[in-house]
Amino acid sequence: AHVGNLRAFLFYDLVRRHLRVSGYRVTHVMNLTDIDDRILDQAMHAGMTIDEYVKPYVEAFFEDMATLRAQRVEAYPRATEHIPEMVDMISTLIENGNAYIADGDVYFRITSFPKYGELSHLDRAGLKAGARVATDKYEKESVSDFALWKRSQPGDEGLGASWDAPFGKGRPGWHIECSAMSKRYLGETLDIHAGGVDLM
Repeated sequence: AHVGNLRAFLFYDLVRRHLRVSGYRVTHVMNLTDIDDRILDQAMHAGMTIDEYVKPYVEAFFEDMATLRAQRVEAYPRATEHIPEMVDMISTLIENGNAYIADGDVYFRITSFPKYGELSHLDRAGLKAGARVATDKYEKESVSDFALWKRSQPGDEGLGASWDAPFGKGRPGWHIECSAMSKRYLGETLDIHAGGVDLM
């Protein structure tokens, strides 16, 4: 990683240190995304499983963070280690009407959550068609609904990227990963959720 990539992680390290020095008890969890569309494409191109493809990047990340003297956090969960939690969470969302199955995929129905976008001051009426769902490939009720589970594609199983679920064999969508892992390690609530621009 270059310094631009690491800037965010160094900022989180600084916030964590400041909170601890200020007397707060901090539990910092940093997920390691080891499955997404880009990883699948690149692993397939390299002729590797996703585990084989991701391993050197994870090792390099930890080496870079150590070189920059960033403190280790309490947990580094990997998305692929928490598939059962994701499947359970998706099943609950389907049962409650917050998610639906379309062409083997499962999507979150944003109309089922009236407060969607309030925290980030998102104008739901003005959402651009396809702006946040460019990688979602199948039929859905609304262009703004996002993928929770993506059905298996040819080759996914050989990449180590396909799991059984009540709603069909597949893999998690990007958004459900953080939800399931944060609930597992931090409980129902958290104080600071940091990451990419998608969290705004």
